[in-house]
Amino acid sequence: MLYYLLVPLAKDHIVFNVFRYLTFRSFMALISALIISLLIAPWLIRRLRVMQHGGETIREDTPERHRTKKGTPTMGGIVILTAIIVTTLLWANLLNRYVWVAILATGGFGLIGVWDDLTKVRTRKGLPMRVKLGAQLLVAAAVLQLIFWQPPSTWLPVLAIPFFKGWFVNLGWLWIPFAVLVIVGASNAVNLTDGLDGLAIGPIVMAGAAFGVIAYLTGNFRAADYLKILNVRGAGELTVFCGALIGAAIGFLWFNCHPAEIFMGDAGSLALGGAIGTLAVLTKAELLLPLIGGLYVVEALSVIIQVASFKLTGRRVFRMAPLHHHYELSGWAEPKIVVRFWIVSFALALLAITTLKLR
Repeated sequence: MLYYLLVPLAKDHIVFNVFRYLTFRSFMALISALIISLLIAPWLIRRLRVMQHGGETIREDTPERHRTKKGTPTMGGIVILTAIIVTTLLWANLLNRYVWVAILATGGFGLIGVWDDLTKVRTRKGLPMRVKLGAQLLVAAAVLQLIFWQPPSTWLPVLAIPFFKGWFVNLGWLWIPFAVLVIVGASNAVNLTDGLDGLAIGPIVMAGAAFGVIAYLTGNFRAADYLKILNVRGAGELTVFCGALIGAAIGFLWFNCHPAEIFMGDAGSLALGGAIGTLAVLTKAELLLPLIGGLYVVEALSVIIQVASFKLTGRRVFRMAPLHHHYELSGWAEPKIVVRFWIVSFALALLAITTLKLR
């Protein structure tokens, strides 16, 4: 909204010309989202405590030490959603189709998470998995229609192969189920990781920064040509969304760090996972997502391996899955696990950015 109010003024006053620049608007989005998060979180924490009556908000499949967190309100993802969406609407060019895809995907997955969290508050069980997964598939497939049917000059349903110059695989209509799988998989991977104070939200800051760089380079013709990556016209505007994502995550982390005053719940984890999955799809970085979001991938794989091993052999590979619970039961303190996982995420995000030059 501010984009349309302030950019036209550049004709009369040169000081307003700064609002044309993606970098400036991205940093302003980051700061705005941070401030919004810090302002509304305390109010929401008080409201959620009253609404949830200090009830049980801890997952049943967690170590016993987590019972000390009973009464901590959940659904803090509402803070993140509000900050991201409001800030993006303020600073982004709303005529950009990719911005709306990112907003709708994040908001849609967030609403599914709110629905699941409210069901858990009432029943302790949450939504049936088939309902939850079905809703995720529906939202992802619906928002992708906004870009799939664009002319080839605007959008190509191709898969970019990292490390190789000009290697693209045209998926045709198969691009939709592939992209849906990426987005839904990312959403559920973040959801599985959200088990310790600050664990899931920290790597979002790093993923948001990585995708911000990728979006800027992908949307810039000269940069894309220099790096030999696919140029997606208009994708650069997603850097504003990435700025909002980073700011909202940092603001929420202020209240979610150990000991957490609030949990993000599925309202946050599903939305954030959907957001980074959508960013990967829109910037043609689907195959870099397992690297940028490597922590989430490992956490999800640990659950898959644990379940498969137990069903096939009757034995468990880990003491408890996801992986962070294995380290908890091995004697690691919660803050140590979180910080070390953050360090790994930071290193993987940096590695993903460096691969852009390896063509």
